[in-house]
Amino acid sequence: MAGSQFTRGNASPIHLGIIGLVHDHVREFLPILLRRRDILLVGIVETNTELAAEIAQRFGLSGKLFFPSIEALRAKTSVEAVAAFTSTFDHRQVVEICAPLGIHVMMEKPMAVNTGDAQAMAAAARKGGIKVVVNYETSWYPGTHRAYELVHQQRAIGELRKLVIHDGHSGPAPICSKYFLDWLTDPVLNGGGALMDFGCYGADLATWFMEGKRPTSVLAVTHQLQPAVYPKVEDEATIILTYPQAQAIIQASWNWPYGRKDLEIYGERGALRLPDRTALFLRQGDAPERRSSVPAMPRPYADSLSHLAAVIREQVQPMGLGSLEINLIVNEILDAAKESARTGRRIDFVGDVYPQIHPLS
Repeated sequence: MAGSQFTRGNASPIHLGIIGLVHDHVREFLPILLRRRDILLVGIVETNTELAAEIAQRFGLSGKLFFPSIEALRAKTSVEAVAAFTSTFDHRQVVEICAPLGIHVMMEKPMAVNTGDAQAMAAAARKGGIKVVVNYETSWYPGTHRAYELVHQQRAIGELRKLVIHDGHSGPAPICSKYFLDWLTDPVLNGGGALMDFGCYGADLATWFMEGKRPTSVLAVTHQLQPAVYPKVEDEATIILTYPQAQAIIQASWNWPYGRKDLEIYGERGALRLPDRTALFLRQGDAPERRSSVPAMPRPYADSLSHLAAVIREQVQPMGLGSLEINLIVNEILDAAKESARTGRRIDFVGDVYPQIHPLS
């Protein structure tokens, strides 16, 4: 039932469950999972019977694979880990149920709808001794990792000064299923709109490139440019993060005429431009921009399933971009951005919290 690659010796396949089918990324995830041999799909939890039947028919899945709850899945299978494709709001419940059962969890980004939920999830994971991985598409971009190496190991552009991160597309309404749209455009179930959906990528990358440092302040503005389509959430957001010697500008949008996940990195002596997942251009000083080689990622870091399998087998730790530590800060940034947009004020981080709200000056 599951299919191909990256098994170590005679290691048994990881027994994986899927929790929820309302996140459309599961429709891309399932065909890949079913082709693997190192990971075996042992069950799916989905209470919406109409959706479960649709997915079963589309991917030729047996009805015996479907369960009404995580507890029922655990009772009938030897599930070791789950991939969550629920609403973001439900991530906390998934972790809090799985942690005492010793079931590892990978979830689609972002980690949580707010910092309180993120902290509760981290506490449950640590108490239960489970691994939690937050899956961002950009975690598996070879260009992203090559850029990190050039910035932090080779010091190719000098001290980091600015990141400009663009993430978004023309909006989810024309391309997403009704099941996905129902919660993605809900301020409770998603925590917001484009700010959460695409702003999380920028917050994740900025925190990683800043080596896990929290920003000193967050300033954000949002717009609702398509109120008839997205009446309850923002569809446009710009977030500015300040650090003692650097800035990050995050542009998240449901209004671009094309999909994009690109990145610009500026240092004291040069710059990097990453227009897509594999292309990287380096400019040093006034010299012309030149393309830099981007090697393929080694297998434990090449894709989410290979990484999850290696994490469960304790061959590697959760990679920075998907780690609890980085994503706790991501949620702090997203909370501060929402508060800044709501109040029109800068949010200053003080110590381990960010309670101070300052007017623009």
